[in-house]
Amino acid sequence: MFGTQLIDEYARHISDEKQASVLNGSSAGTEKRYQVLYRDYADPDALRRLAGTIKDHTLHHLGDYLAKAEQALLQRGAQVHFAATDADARDTILTILRQHQVTRLTKSKSMAAEEIHLNPFLIENGIECLESDLGEFIIQLDNDIPSHIVKPIIHKNRREIATTFLREGIATDYNDDPETITRRARVFLRRKYLAAQACITGVNFLCADTGRMVIVTNEGNSRFGMAPVPLHIALVGIEKLIPGEPDLAVFLNLLGRSATAQQLTVYTEFINGPRAATQPDGPAHLHVVFLDNGRTNVLASKCREILRCIRCGACQNICPIYRQASGHAYRSPYGGPIGAVLSPLLFGDRFPEFADLPKASTLCGACNEVCPVNIPIPDLLLRLRDKAKRAAIHSPAAIPMAPFATLATSPTLWRAAMTMSKAMNFLPIQVAPIKPLQDWLGQRSLPPSTGGDFRKWMKARHKAKGHEL
Repeated sequence: MFGTQLIDEYARHISDEKQASVLNGSSAGTEKRYQVLYRDYADPDALRRLAGTIKDHTLHHLGDYLAKAEQALLQRGAQVHFAATDADARDTILTILRQHQVTRLTKSKSMAAEEIHLNPFLIENGIECLESDLGEFIIQLDNDIPSHIVKPIIHKNRREIATTFLREGIATDYNDDPETITRRARVFLRRKYLAAQACITGVNFLCADTGRMVIVTNEGNSRFGMAPVPLHIALVGIEKLIPGEPDLAVFLNLLGRSATAQQLTVYTEFINGPRAATQPDGPAHLHVVFLDNGRTNVLASKCREILRCIRCGACQNICPIYRQASGHAYRSPYGGPIGAVLSPLLFGDRFPEFADLPKASTLCGACNEVCPVNIPIPDLLLRLRDKAKRAAIHSPAAIPMAPFATLATSPTLWRAAMTMSKAMNFLPIQVAPIKPLQDWLGQRSLPPSTGGDFRKWMKARHKAKGHEL
């Protein structure tokens, strides 16, 4: 009856060092976000409601905006491709690279590329594909996977990174000073930029009215990657569209503050198309690959609001489950509350594999409160739990709710339970009436029960006034 979810198992075995790294990295981001938003805006909630409305409008008219964006991109000299599946996207990108005889490229950070497992695919096909974002670069060196949307190495500390650099020959001596680590990475990566023949990037926003793409980074790696190469491939999830350039004022202000507590990301690039004849450098060829990979199915579901997401990571930073387990526990490129909703939907044919993720939540609502596009994540988690129940997919840790419903709807039983609940403060787990219940309680720290005092107070108050309850 009672059991352990996979996230519970992962959290139980995560090292104290990694858990501390995740907890410190996520909580610090949350506190700074609050400070910056409320310093700069009198009503930040109104701004995020506006952003949610804009994204909802876009999703309701996505077909029209996709057609409009395609036309605008073609007019700017870009070539446009549509990929229905992850395999289509990988094959399309490989075909483009082979047409341009590319054997070496750099890649800017892209969750869509992680989603379709682009790096290993290109490497298997003989193309050197180097991550240029510092965090992703370290992930690649360690043959690891990202554990955060914005901070992919939130689970690592500087000692681990220094050890990796020494092992891989990027450093000749051990040094865990952050400035030294960054300088060594810079020296190594700049040689790779100059040797590359192409650059692959994601896209944060794409304006449907003009076809202008916006890429934000804090390291300038996408700009370095594009400057010396003749070919730029942009992989764009179809949900990244926004109606027009005026909307960028809303989204860029929210993204920087929500993701890293900055007023604006350090490097905000506006890509107008391939290099013009009057420009001294930049790619002469631009290919834009629009990725579906399950997104139209999500759009048709009862959880379409999740496609508003602008990948800021704020919900991960505040989530108590994510802070304890880290992103790796979610078995997907998308961890935390966003992953608990998006993964079961996006990888729909594998829904049973991810059906436990929506249950890895306290439903405290904090993820909705910090979301810059006002996604009702707790509501979506409940809808997915219902979907799993209707499909008879049972998590080993699921607690039968029918007995609780009986208890909660019977005043007599509820009063009795409240009276007896304090006994749990003194009752050893080993004498719980059912062994599976012993196992369940043995994995959780329950707060002391203080139930019953309010009812006593209310009863005494009514009695003093001559009333009976």
